[in-house]
Amino acid sequence: MTQTSEQTGDPTGGPTGDPLRGSRTSQFWVALVALFVVLLLLVIFIAQNTQRVEVSFLGWNGHPSLAVALLVAVVAGLALAVIAGTLRILQVRRRVRRTR
Repeated sequence: MTQTSEQTGDPTGGPTGDPLRGSRTSQFWVALVALFVVLLLLVIFIAQNTQRVEVSFLGWNGHPSLAVALLVAVVAGLALAVIAGTLRILQVRRRVRRTR
């Protein structure tokens, strides 16, 4: 008697699992649709926040639109988070290699 993935509790579905299970192509399309929605929301945000604001930072003064100022701040914050996360991953990998 052979057991199916449903009987064994195999979450991957196995060869006899659900024929409509997710694939890399379907994951790509979901990510693409999500990216499109985010970009659409970004365009709406930019279109609604066109008024000029004064920004001063380390002696630099400028008058960009509110949307541009906020987007620059978000990108800078994301860059700092990516750098911190990358450094932490490298630190953990180095520690794992030392213990082996």
